[in-house]
Amino acid sequence: MISREFLPKFFSLLRQGISKKQLTKDVISGIIVGIVALPLAIAFAIASGVSPEKGLITAVIAGFLISFLGGSRVQIGGPTGAFIVIVYGIVETHGIGGLTLATFMAGFLIIGLGIMRLGNYLKFIPYPLIVGFTSGIAVIIFSSQIKDFFGLEMGEVPADFVEKWKAFFLHFDKINLISVIIASCTVLISLNFNRITSKIPGSVVAIILSTLVVYFFELPVETIETKFGEIPNKISLPEIPKIDFATIQQLIQPAIAIALLGSIESLLSAVVADGMIGSKHRSNTELIAQGTANIFSGLFGGIPATGAIARTVTNIKNGGRTPVAGMVHAVVLFLIMLFFAPVAKLIPLSCLAGILVVIAWHMGEWHHFFAQLKGNRMDALVLLTTFFLTVFFDLIIAIEVGIILSSFIFMKRMSESTSVETVKFFATGENSVEKLFEEELPEIPKGVVIYEINGPLFFGASQKFQEVIMDLHKNPEILILRVRNVPFIDATGIARLKETYKSLLALKIEVIISGANDEVKQELLKSGVYQDLGETNICNDIDLAMNRALQLLALKKSKN
Repeated sequence: MISREFLPKFFSLLRQGISKKQLTKDVISGIIVGIVALPLAIAFAIASGVSPEKGLITAVIAGFLISFLGGSRVQIGGPTGAFIVIVYGIVETHGIGGLTLATFMAGFLIIGLGIMRLGNYLKFIPYPLIVGFTSGIAVIIFSSQIKDFFGLEMGEVPADFVEKWKAFFLHFDKINLISVIIASCTVLISLNFNRITSKIPGSVVAIILSTLVVYFFELPVETIETKFGEIPNKISLPEIPKIDFATIQQLIQPAIAIALLGSIESLLSAVVADGMIGSKHRSNTELIAQGTANIFSGLFGGIPATGAIARTVTNIKNGGRTPVAGMVHAVVLFLIMLFFAPVAKLIPLSCLAGILVVIAWHMGEWHHFFAQLKGNRMDALVLLTTFFLTVFFDLIIAIEVGIILSSFIFMKRMSESTSVETVKFFATGENSVEKLFEEELPEIPKGVVIYEINGPLFFGASQKFQEVIMDLHKNPEILILRVRNVPFIDATGIARLKETYKSLLALKIEVIISGANDEVKQELLKSGVYQDLGETNICNDIDLAMNRALQLLALKKSKN
């Protein structure tokens, strides 16, 4: 009997039963997501330095397995922008065979992480580090599309970031204006079509329009066909990659990078999805599914795959609530590949470049990036170090250095916040260390719940904090969060705090923060918590917090 921790969500839902109404919604959502995924799968493959069908193969094979075996109800899997940097580097150095073997190896590594129940620990990756390498990848994706966006007539684009831009500037006198117009229109349509309707993604509309215009007016722009030839309309039989010890030694580092990046992104996507549908994914089951999907993607000649946040959100917004939607999305892509490959080859590369520029913009999440720079200096240091190493050197080095730097900063903070003092007398009041909690608050009003945090709210403790706070057996009307014994809070702690109180506010539970010290107050102020909760809900001590709770209770009672 499979442990519930490792039981795929699809099988759990089958036992419970899926209603015909929900099944219909899942099928419709799967069809929509499949259409949305088509241009993305092709664009990510081309940007990664491989032929377009490899992106489609990945979306079909890996997309189906991630939904069928995964630990999330709504996760949509496939190729994503995060892998472009790694895949491009592997292909350039080791060729397609090296990429296949690296994907194959990464799959087994991800399965190992799941079997060892390490899924929960991957959530402890510091938030500034994630923002840093994600923003760095966004910059690299944007840079990689300049040639096709402007239709530059030039040879191979250099891999190095600085050399790449030098080459662009040397060839900007050979801009293809038609390519620029198509790419610019694609960006405008992708960003603004939701004002007309949110049912059809702007990227799909842009591809249809640009392909028709280029085909019927025979415009002189590069298309998938002119660069790559025909798109195969079949999936070849699986083939085990050639394995030898020397090659494994060369590819072990890229394989680890694929495994870590894929695991982190898939679990982040699952967490985002949980917040949107009020569910809870099974982290280790999700990792085993991701690993299996990457193994089979490699066997069929695909590229690395993971959970795709944008496609998962599209699935949720269109009514998908079970893994059936993800499996239907894979089947739809396979049918498109089978019957419409001759049409897909006509897509202009400048249109795909425009789509990837939009993806890079959204992926960068620049509001989070600049918000981190305004926060704690140490978090900003991790952010900038990871960002610049990703852009100018290597993503693998960036993650390694970022984790090591975060660990040293954490140890520094912990050493500074730990002290041993002799208690010489019994104190009273808010700063008491001897007075019992029950003696301080002999009676807590009905409808009010108090949680007290003791110790720093940093990246290692923030996940536990969030799980404990959200595990409310009965929803109160007011929740007081007592933080008098929190010496500091970092960016990850603030991110988790924001996620928690937003979820609570959605449940109509008022949140009051009590007893924050000056340093924590400054971080709450800079991060916007004061504005979100309201300054009256951030109190200096428990007495003021309780008075505020009584005011809110009276206000709610008068409204009822």
